[in-house]
Amino acid sequence: MAAVASNSRLSIPSLEAPRPAHYLAVGLVAGAIIALQIAVMRVFAVGSWSHFGSLVVSLAMLGFSLSSVVIFAGKGWFDRHWQGAATAALLLIGPLAVGSNLVAQTVPFNAIFLVSDPAQKWRLLANFLLYLLPFLAGAFFLGIVFLKSRMAFGRVYFADLTGSGLAGLAVLVSLYLFAPETIIVVPLLLWAAGSLLWFVAFGAWKSVVAGVVVAALSISGYLMLPSLLGIPDIAVSQYKGVAYARNFPDGKRIYRSVSPFGDLQVYASSYMHFAPGLSDNAAFGMPEVPANTYVGMYRDGDGPEGIMRNLAPAELVYFRYLPMHYPYVIKDKPKTFVVQFGGGISTQAALNAGSTSVTVAESNPMTLRAFRDPVLKDVTGDILAEPRLKVIDYDGRLFLANTAERYDVIDLSLADSVGLSNPGGFAISEKYAYTREAMLSYMHALADGGVLSITLWNKEEPPKSVLKLYSTVAEAARTFDSQGAANDIFAVSSYLSTTTVLFKRGGFTEAEIKTLRDYTKSMSWEEVYYPGMTYDGSGAQKVLDDYRASIFGSGQDATLTQQPAAGATAPADPTAPANPDCDPTAPADPTLDACAGAGGDAGPQVLPATELQRMSWHALLTGGWEKLAGDYVFDTRALSNDQPYFAAYVKVADLPRTLDRLDLFQDDWGYLLIWATLGIACITAASLVLLPVIFGWRIVFSRSRGKLGTILYFACLGLGYIMVEVGLISRFTVALANPTVSASVLISSMLVFSGLGSLFAERIFDRARTLLPIVLLAVCGLLLAYGFYLSPVLDRIGAYPYAVRLLLCFLLVSPPAFLMGMPMATAMTWLARLGKEHLFVWAWGINGCFSVIGSAAVPIVATSFGLSAVLQWAAIAYLIAIPAFFAVLLPSKAPSVRLVAA
Repeated sequence: MAAVASNSRLSIPSLEAPRPAHYLAVGLVAGAIIALQIAVMRVFAVGSWSHFGSLVVSLAMLGFSLSSVVIFAGKGWFDRHWQGAATAALLLIGPLAVGSNLVAQTVPFNAIFLVSDPAQKWRLLANFLLYLLPFLAGAFFLGIVFLKSRMAFGRVYFADLTGSGLAGLAVLVSLYLFAPETIIVVPLLLWAAGSLLWFVAFGAWKSVVAGVVVAALSISGYLMLPSLLGIPDIAVSQYKGVAYARNFPDGKRIYRSVSPFGDLQVYASSYMHFAPGLSDNAAFGMPEVPANTYVGMYRDGDGPEGIMRNLAPAELVYFRYLPMHYPYVIKDKPKTFVVQFGGGISTQAALNAGSTSVTVAESNPMTLRAFRDPVLKDVTGDILAEPRLKVIDYDGRLFLANTAERYDVIDLSLADSVGLSNPGGFAISEKYAYTREAMLSYMHALADGGVLSITLWNKEEPPKSVLKLYSTVAEAARTFDSQGAANDIFAVSSYLSTTTVLFKRGGFTEAEIKTLRDYTKSMSWEEVYYPGMTYDGSGAQKVLDDYRASIFGSGQDATLTQQPAAGATAPADPTAPANPDCDPTAPADPTLDACAGAGGDAGPQVLPATELQRMSWHALLTGGWEKLAGDYVFDTRALSNDQPYFAAYVKVADLPRTLDRLDLFQDDWGYLLIWATLGIACITAASLVLLPVIFGWRIVFSRSRGKLGTILYFACLGLGYIMVEVGLISRFTVALANPTVSASVLISSMLVFSGLGSLFAERIFDRARTLLPIVLLAVCGLLLAYGFYLSPVLDRIGAYPYAVRLLLCFLLVSPPAFLMGMPMATAMTWLARLGKEHLFVWAWGINGCFSVIGSAAVPIVATSFGLSAVLQWAAIAYLIAIPAFFAVLLPSKAPSVRLVAA
């Protein structure tokens, strides 16, 4: 490779005036790096869980900081040997991407035991370091290019950003063509094209030949080596849902489709059972529980979402034992709306219950496509062709917020049937279907006397997500009906299974309450709240104290026990109906009357979880909720569009107390992991900022003016830009209904328009002292405005056809993104003009370091203060950058000082 450099006719400073081919090559290589980031996220989403992919990408961004430190320390060497170094880094990107991915599949880690098994932490670290390597090579190449073209930085930066943005769109399209196990082909092709164009631009024909050979070997090795070496294309955790399906003796995949909406697979097996909240009494009340009732649908390996086969008429009574049957106990021949189609169970329950019409929403087009496939049409009896069924192909929450239609029943049953019962724990992901604003939309869309039915998984002990749901529904109910909210709610639960909340517009009548209570008893579910329910709160504080002691106590001060109901006697067989004459399959009234008489008022012992849920509803609807929520061990704040998270249950004040008992927080490790990531990012960033002090102390402590201000300026830019980018990805999920699509569109738009901004910045370079502070102030104002007003705009956009939504979202981010491209290009150009060459390199690294800190801080800020706060913090960062910018413009008093290593 050194020969390549020596044989080139190009002089060292030639990149000060790059040609179009150089710009295009830089764009393609930068695009390959962003495409590799998205591809790695897809690999982790399918093999383990997507939040690890995000963490890998965050840590991989440190590659840019690390490369800047090395270039800073060896600037003289890189000035002399930049062509050989750039060639080596460029040729290594592909082989390192292939090799790191291949080796990573042989070092699988199990997220379930990340806390309890120290070996898993080292395996995770190994994955991080492996995937860091190709990003580090790419960072070295781009860093060297920026160093040697610093006088044309604005245009090279434009090529870098625009190429990255367009590559994001290319990856989005390629997700329709490439399965996750082959998706890394896309960044490899972009890298190969960029490498060859780079070498051709220099007339380095030997390097062209080397590039062709390396690219061919890399791509063929990626596609062929796993099978030749017996290594899986993607090592899927044995605790992923799809791993169980593959291990069933008769497990068989009957359908698969790949797209930006995920890798959707359907498996069939006689061992597969999916009965969400099914009453135990089904075993007694039905002659025979239907066999082979379900096939399982998996998205990126998570699941299953049950798809129920077309049942025979004699088997349809099965639906009466599911909690989503609740609203149909009191509503006859309703007009029904199902918020999310999913696997279709709620839709089948609505049709079976005699709904005159059923409107169902599904925002994932690949789900609807799957159900229209002949294989699944045969399984479901072609449910989408049912004459009473109408399909809405976007988010049901947005449809109900913008429609004039009114419905007798609105069903939100297990809308995230995977995400809230995930063996990998809870990720920090947005659940907009469950927010306070969404609940109000559902309530407003009810006809007079209409019923909203919400069923959620209740698989946690101590309870967490169900309390968030209760507080959210209660807040919405009090807003909708401030005087009668206590009469509008009916709630039940099944321990470690599901909970169901009913809201009736206008309140429940006494007859309806009796009918619902009798049905609850016939199913052996637990009453949690109904209008007029008496509640003795004498033991409430003890339950709260015991739950806290069970988590943070010494292990001897918690006495969580079942409290028997007054005068209650438990039946000998707790799983058997108390009355053998109780037949829940009979017509409604006789069934319920018979079951109601089973055992009189006797009931089973009250579990602490049930007692907690009862006291929560009592406090929510009659007062005292703030004190209860403050005393409870976990965070129970309601979900809103600004904080749409079933996550972050550990209160911030309790975080230090978790360190010696992390095994108790297996289902909240996603939240704890982001705190750990923030800590690691801060330590690593501080190290990388200080390393130049060690290697180049004479430069750092020289009389060159404005060093601290320059560091602050680039830190603010790195922090602000990434917070806007990551924060808006979460926001745009409202309209685009899929995080992968939202990330691709948002990142592409941000980078493309920021690239255009950096190109336009050439026009203000000479007047930067006056104009750039105005630009920064405008960015600050726009971010504050977006924080306050973006949510309703996205709600409106979400009701348009999907192609229109994509375009509108792409354009919506353009005003701030365009302006945000100017500050970096302007400041870097001025550092080059003033001869601050070492600060030029160091500034790039500082920007990268604080980008990592910002990306780790976003989920913490969002869960603690809200998504609008993310944009507000970013706005503050750009505001602080205004006075810091003037330090960048200070002339250097020692421009000729050369780097001397410590």
